[in-house]
Amino acid sequence: MEQRSTSIYTLQFGLVCLSSFLFSASFNMLIPELPAYLTGLGGAQYKGLIIALFTLTAGLSRPFSGKLTDTIGRVPVMAVGSLVCFVCGFLYPILTSVAGFLFLRLLHGFSTGFKPTATSAYVADLVPSDRWGEAMGIHGICFSTGLAIGPAIGSEITAHFSIDILFYCSSLFALLSIVILANMKETLPNKQKFNLSHLKIKKEDIIEWQVMPAALIVLWSYISYGVILTVISDWSQHLGTGNKGLFFMVFTLSSLLIRFVAGKVSDRYGRTTIIKISLWLLMVSLLGIAFANSSFILMVASAVYGIASGMLSPSVTAWTIDLSKPGHRGKAVATMYIFMEVGIGAGALLAGSLFIEDVTKIPSIFYICTGSH
Repeated sequence: MEQRSTSIYTLQFGLVCLSSFLFSASFNMLIPELPAYLTGLGGAQYKGLIIALFTLTAGLSRPFSGKLTDTIGRVPVMAVGSLVCFVCGFLYPILTSVAGFLFLRLLHGFSTGFKPTATSAYVADLVPSDRWGEAMGIHGICFSTGLAIGPAIGSEITAHFSIDILFYCSSLFALLSIVILANMKETLPNKQKFNLSHLKIKKEDIIEWQVMPAALIVLWSYISYGVILTVISDWSQHLGTGNKGLFFMVFTLSSLLIRFVAGKVSDRYGRTTIIKISLWLLMVSLLGIAFANSSFILMVASAVYGIASGMLSPSVTAWTIDLSKPGHRGKAVATMYIFMEVGIGAGALLAGSLFIEDVTKIPSIFYICTGSH
């Protein structure tokens, strides 16, 4: 798409960032409370599936979201992702069996399978190619702010009200995200009207092979994130952290400013330099989590993890778009996210298979993750 402006600070860019903030807060505010909620339903042995099922459908939906993003447009695909979050929030208090809960985790995964794919393509359409890293960094700040605030808000809502109120608040955030999308202009030229043939996925629609170098890095680096999502609430509580969402808030807040800087630096000095540094920092943070014997040390490791993630995410996303063809940006971003979901899901399954209730096993899981990097 032809770039008409050298500025990234436009109304449309601001709207997509705000929508992403609300979307990420919507689904992430549930994360710290879901392990205990599932245990209360009698499904403690299925903790690993909380994240694994979510990422399974997210990954399976990526080829569809990538194709639809490149055909019917970016905005409709973003709206579908937010709509799924809105619906699921109302269904959690209704489907209160273990089977019902696991089904909803499966359904909820479609949200992240659709919205981030279309959002990344939308951002790439809006800004000049020589500022993709910076734009991805700024958008990542907004998305990460939602990730940071969501868990802390979720734990407070549950403590002062109930988990059902938390589910309804999640729906409210998703609804606001949809309202914002209604005021956004489409950036895809020559978009098509939706028909059922768009849901027919061919083999060549699944993977954009040109972006495999970036996708493989994403795969290995996100295994640890799947582990963190599964066990960090229990590990935080074991080390005396009062708010189970504090780890998420610290690591996400620490990534905010570094995302802006890392994106700009990757535009100037290259993506791979920043990616290499971030992977080394990621290993240091995982060892810190494993060695932590107090809440303070855990929070320091969380901050390092946030810096590493904040450097990696915008750089590897911009690199993915660098490697892609303009007409296949949706498929390219979808490919990256497929490998991300595989990594997160593998990490969640690893954690779930090694840990159910024995917190003394948690450090060994992070040693394994460090070795995988």
